[in-house]
Amino acid sequence: MPNSNSQRTVGDTLAGFVRKITQDRVDAYAIASGDHNPIHLDEAYASTTQFGTRIAHGMLSLALVTEMLAAEFPFTWHDGGKLKVRFSAPVFPGETVETYGKITSIDDENGRLVATCTIGCKKPDGTDAVAGRATVPLE
Repeated sequence: MPNSNSQRTVGDTLAGFVRKITQDRVDAYAIASGDHNPIHLDEAYASTTQFGTRIAHGMLSLALVTEMLAAEFPFTWHDGGKLKVRFSAPVFPGETVETYGKITSIDDENGRLVATCTIGCKKPDGTDAVAGRATVPLE
C-alpha cells in the first residue's frame, strides 16, 4: 500500500506496473474511446503505414500511467491531478510496457502541498512511449 500522502518525500519512487498490450486490449480501447482509426485495428491498412503494422492508441499507454497515479494517490489524484506528456514512440500489440514515476519536488501552492513527479510508460527496449510530468495534491 502506498505511503499516506502526508509522508511523501522528494525521491520517492511510484509503484509502477508491467502490462502486456494485446490486440484484444487495443480493440477494447477503440470501442471504449470511440477511436476506430484503422492504424489501430486494420492490419492490411496498418501494413501500408510507416509502422508496418497496427499500433496501440497513445491514449491507451497514457491510461496506464493515470491508473498508476490513481493507485498511488487514491485520495487526491482525482482532486486536482494534472499531466503534461509527450508521446514519443508507438506501442505495438504484443509488447509489454512498464509504467514508472518518481517525486521530484513537493511545493506549497496556495496553502496546499503538491508533488511534481516524472512519469511515463516504457517499451521493452527501454524507450519511452509516453513521458512527462504529473502534479498531484498531497493533502
